[in-house]
Amino acid sequence: MRKLRWVRDDDGLWDLDRSTPATLNGIARPVPSDPIPSVLGLSRGIRLSRPKQVDFFQRFMFMPFVPSYSLHTPHPQSPPGFSLQRVFSLPTFALDRWFGTVLGQFNLQKLVSGIKKNGFRQPTRQSPWFQSVAEHLSDKSLYAVDLCSEFYLTPDDSLLLSLESYGYDDYKTPRKKAVFHHKFPCHNLTLEAASPGLFVDKDGTFYDVPLTMAVDLASVSSSDSGPSYHICINHNAGPPKKIGSQQNDDATVASLQPGLSATTAFSFKNSIDVWRSRAPKLKMVQPYDIFLSNPHISATGIIGCVMTACFGDNSVRAPRGDGSKGFGLGVRRGNCALLADSFATVSLSAQHGTFQKMFLDLTRFQAVLDFPSGSTFFSGAASLANDVYNSRAPNLQAIQDICPNTTLSLHQQLVGPFSLRVDSGVELDFKKGESERVLKVKDPVFAVEYALQVLGSAKAVAWYSPRQQEFMMELRFFET
Repeated sequence: MRKLRWVRDDDGLWDLDRSTPATLNGIARPVPSDPIPSVLGLSRGIRLSRPKQVDFFQRFMFMPFVPSYSLHTPHPQSPPGFSLQRVFSLPTFALDRWFGTVLGQFNLQKLVSGIKKNGFRQPTRQSPWFQSVAEHLSDKSLYAVDLCSEFYLTPDDSLLLSLESYGYDDYKTPRKKAVFHHKFPCHNLTLEAASPGLFVDKDGTFYDVPLTMAVDLASVSSSDSGPSYHICINHNAGPPKKIGSQQNDDATVASLQPGLSATTAFSFKNSIDVWRSRAPKLKMVQPYDIFLSNPHISATGIIGCVMTACFGDNSVRAPRGDGSKGFGLGVRRGNCALLADSFATVSLSAQHGTFQKMFLDLTRFQAVLDFPSGSTFFSGAASLANDVYNSRAPNLQAIQDICPNTTLSLHQQLVGPFSLRVDSGVELDFKKGESERVLKVKDPVFAVEYALQVLGSAKAVAWYSPRQQEFMMELRFFET
């Protein structure tokens, strides 16, 4: 479900769109965390659209269909299962600044289930066997279509328009999306509008917002260290609806309620090399990935603050009155609210091998410790110190509050351009009984990568999430 997010992200703690095969465009926006967003909901880099990814698989990797599997679906009438995708490129008429595609999806598992359930009719002269097959294939619910147009207005401007439609009789509302990107010399500007907007929370539950619009301005740094900032303005119109439920789920997702919110975040990042190999690389041998060809041990630290102003029903996530406490702030007056907090992250990366040889020439380990809320951390630390000072048993909730969100990642080359990647969260849970494990593995994701050596730093990734029971193939560029 989630992005198979690499532990060391250039953007630090920013929320990124989550990859999911449950939709045709392959992404869903994360539900902002409460009470403080985890940091910005729209802060993410520009990446290849899903139709372009499928087109690349077809053209250059000779795959007639791109498979995917999803147990969950954002549409209650859509059966989960194994699907096949294929894209058809529209003629450009020598227009290099336009790319149009029709992305089709066929639910193969539902077809097989329908055949097993209803069976084939015995062929006769009046009703041959292919008519029985045609009846099964004529089921509109087997198909979904996404019409996508990408306009390259200038070298620094792009506009994406998409229309996603499903063949279910009970689902007549198509998904519409428009995304505009502009590159400034030191900033990236993103404008996005979606109707309905699709969100997913940390438990994999989907929500539809009738209309969502967002403007995001993010600074771009040319170095591994230094300051950065993000500014995001988001507007939601209409109450959120939990997918699969006929009623609006108002109490669960306060951050998705109708209203306007403005979020700004500032952070400072510093990276240091504990050790970096100076040994010469193999001559006349290009690494499978140039960004994964330097053995090293390095550490990165990020510290910052975030502030959100809410106007509308989404202000219910802040407490009434003056809720300032420690290093956090939560103030609510009527339908207006102000939220502020600090955050920090510490990451460690270690790599052995230059990814040039045929076998086992890359072993990479990464770990990140995220402290998403400074107020929660300092409040827990103060409570724990008070218990120790007064010779009381430590409060388990206080211990839980000071523990960071830990993510571990292991990357191992198998043979040639093929490598295996495992990405998983680890958390301490003191709320369980003594018979339960305190240390838990959270949301593991397994991936097989195929490095596209000719492109310098690109890879085809096939990943599977056991918890969400999702499988998907993607293209990734310039990831470390």
